[in-house]
Amino acid sequence: MSEMSFDRMIQQMTPSIYESLKRAVSLRKWPDGRMLTAEQTELCLEAVMRYEVENRVPEEERVGYLERRTCGSASSGAGVSPERSGLARDASRD
Repeated sequence: MSEMSFDRMIQQMTPSIYESLKRAVSLRKWPDGRMLTAEQTELCLEAVMRYEVENRVPEEERVGYLERRTCGSASSGAGVSPERSGLARDASRD
């Protein structure tokens, strides 16, 4: 697919198409049950991500968003349970 037609597709994408592609990527299959190929998954994910940027979807609603809880210079990690931080499991069993 040429870059111009891909850009045009993103500009013309409706919210329902966006949701359908987002669901297809999440489930790795089309609505009719056929599995997405690796290339289809990659293209759909790129389309979803570009749609989110073009349409200013809030960051916390975007594909792949991870809420920061204990990372960063402003966080001390105080009050985080060992289970939540990953310190409670026995790493020698991995």
